[in-house]
Parts: sequence; structure tokens; C-alpha cells
Amino acid sequence: MVKLAASLRDWLAFLESEGKLKTISKEVNLKFEMPALIKKLDGKSAVKFKQPKGYDIPVVSGLAYDRDLFAKALDTNKGGIAQKISEYQKQPLPCRVVPKEDAPVMENININDVDLLKFPIPIHHLKDAGQYITAGLLICKDPETGKRNVSIHRLQIFSKNEMGVLILPRHLWHCYMKAEKKNQPLDVAIVIGVDPILLLASQTIVPLGVDELEIANALKGGEQRLVKCQTVDLEVPAEAEIVLEGKLLPKVRKVEGPFGEFPKYYGPASEKPVIEITAICHRDNPIYHTILPATKEHLLLGGLAREATLYEMIKQTVPTVKDVHLTFGGVCRYHAVISIDKKHEGEAKNAMFAAFASMQEIKHVVVVDTDVDIFDMEEVEWAIATRCQMAQDSMLVSGSLGSKLDPSTKDGISDKMGIDATCPLDAPPEQYETIKIPGYDEIDLANYIDKE
Repeated sequence: MVKLAASLRDWLAFLESEGKLKTISKEVNLKFEMPALIKKLDGKSAVKFKQPKGYDIPVVSGLAYDRDLFAKALDTNKGGIAQKISEYQKQPLPCRVVPKEDAPVMENININDVDLLKFPIPIHHLKDAGQYITAGLLICKDPETGKRNVSIHRLQIFSKNEMGVLILPRHLWHCYMKAEKKNQPLDVAIVIGVDPILLLASQTIVPLGVDELEIANALKGGEQRLVKCQTVDLEVPAEAEIVLEGKLLPKVRKVEGPFGEFPKYYGPASEKPVIEITAICHRDNPIYHTILPATKEHLLLGGLAREATLYEMIKQTVPTVKDVHLTFGGVCRYHAVISIDKKHEGEAKNAMFAAFASMQEIKHVVVVDTDVDIFDMEEVEWAIATRCQMAQDSMLVSGSLGSKLDPSTKDGISDKMGIDATCPLDAPPEQYETIKIPGYDEIDLANYIDKE
């Protein structure tokens, strides 16, 4: 395992050495100006802002803006990401807990006078309700089992020690409901400034009770260190930049939102649970990480982890599956392309059923043969154009549960479609023989084009 992703600082050093990190020394306003610059560089480069206006804490964004970067962090290639995450999320590895003296994130501990407003937290989009933390790993423990859970949520700053949180009906909500039923607060820690592997692990779709920090540790070859928090009963990554310790308050709700979300529309305002901050810990000269919603960094984080689950679920039904891809056009949630080494007619439709069953957000599925590059949408479109007749090769499902953040649904009720763009097995070989130029792969253009 390469050690590119031991910490945020190690990853930034790698990006800089590869020429993939732009630095902006000019003073930049946190409200809209910084997000606009992040968007300008989306998919092109990571960025570090040295002078956020009014703050002496630098801000970074776009840490892993393409599949190749995530592949490097995971020591694989872009076609092996789903398989690697799928493999390691099934064998979590307990983390070593170190004393606070050995944990950089505990270099500065503030319990008596916590102030969230001292951090350079941007306002990203026009109608956002305020400053939002977007790259914080929220860590909690199940009040009954003590098992850790890690997830990312949008967090609106209400005051220097309060924030609102959007909690979907998943594992954090399950833990919170257990605590709230007893009228007890739930201990939480929000971790900001970590490496890409930790970010990815937080998004894995695993059963309640499987610790995402232990998945990260497995992916890192056992090198993920943790440290105990100061005011809550939790452990957090020792190399993180910032940790916000707090309590998710029972039976307290405040209006949070609107907020620009991953589908590139606003999530509406409504009453949400409230976190009260009890301590702030951070490294010397901390670095703040923000994720601009709907950028490639944001979409890939959710998409790659979901691809691992999608791959595993389809493999149980269609063992000939080779790879899966949740596309940028489908905001890495709604559109899936699946590659299979088809041995029997009907396998493509079975893959569609498995995809729809694996996660409710998936809306459209295209299944192709292994000779089609599923990461090249031009090739996928070519397969649909030349290997598909919609009357017999498409499948429509009406009235399924989809994503409530998809504005085309009615409270999440969605139509779903599958397209079989594989070649018929009984077709004559010459019918789907693709054109080739002998020697094409051996040609090196550099040996032919005149030097300027």
C-alpha cells in the first residue's frame, strides 16, 4: 500500500508534487467568490486558498477530482476501485488508539470557549441559508451496541456553538432515535481535514454496526490511528486537522436550509436536529477542507462507494459482471452503466433488477458488453445506438421509490428504465465485428509529429 493518503497533509504534498494543486495567495471572500473559483477548477485541479478574507486558516478543496486520483490513493487503477472497496469493506480492521500526546489533532484543545466562527466556513450558493460545513465526517456510537458509525452530512452554522444537521433515515438517524427515545443526547464528533481514503470509507454502504473507520484502516494496511475525544465518548482520526466535539440534542429542532445539493438543485428548508458543540480540537496551523456541492469531488465520494455496493449486489445475481459506473451525468447516483461478460440471454435484465434492488436512487441502467469502455459515455451511447432495439431491449418500471432530492419525482416516487445494449449471443460473428486498423495500438504519435 502506498502512503499517499496517510493524512490530508501527505495527500496535499503528493498533489503538489504531481502538479495537481493550484495555490491562490490573493485574498478571497468566503461568500461566493471562493466557491466560484473552486467550480472554475472543478475536474482540473485541487486548490489551496492561502488567504480567506478575515482568516489566517487556509482552505483546500477538490482533493480528489477524478477517478485516477482516488485510484492512486487506493493503490489500484480506475477499473479496480469498486472491486477493491467491495473486498475491503467485508474485512474491517480494528484501529489502534494512541494517547493524545501522539495525536496531532490534539495539539490545541479548547473546551471553555468554543467558537465555530473562527474557522473559514464558506457560503457556497446563492440561496444557501448560511455557512455550511460540507466535508466533516460525523462520528457517533450506537447507544445500545457501542459500535461506531461514520457519515457525512450538511451542517449549517447557527451560532458559535450550535449547528443544524440534515439526517436521512440511515444509520445516524437510527442511533439518534435510540438516544432521543431515552431523552438523552447522542455524542458526536465532526472531523474536518482528512485523507481521501477516510472520506471514501465514510460513504461505504454497509450494515449498521460495521465501523467505517475500520474499513479505512483495512484499506490503509492497518495504519489508521485514532485518539479519544476530550468531552465525548468517541475516538477520532489522530492525523485529522480539526475535530468538533458535541451533543446531538434530543427533541430539539430548528429550521435548517435551503442548501444547494448534489443534484444541482436546492434542498428545501425544514426543521432539523441541532448539535451543541462542547469542544474544539485542532492541529497547529490547521487546514480547513470544504467540498463544493455537485462538484466532481462531491459526486465521486458518494459514487465510488456506491459502485462498490452495486458491484457486489449484481455479482450475486450475475457472476459475469466485470465493472460498474455511476456517471457524472446522473450525478453519480441516478445513472448506472454495467459491464458483463454475457454467457446467457437475459443476464442483462437480471443485472438491471439487481441494480434497482441494490439502491433506491438508481433511475436508469445501461448494460453493455466487455468491449465497451463504461467510463467513456461516447462508447456507451454507441452501444445503445448500434446494439439495442428499445421495444425488446428496454425495461420500464413505474412508481418505484427513488431519490427525494430528484425534483422530477413526486415525493421520491420515480419511474426507472433499463437498457440492454449487449450483442445477441446468436448473432453471426460478422454482424457485430468492430472495425480495426492493423498496428494502431503500436503507433506512437510522438515519433511522427514535427517538433515545434
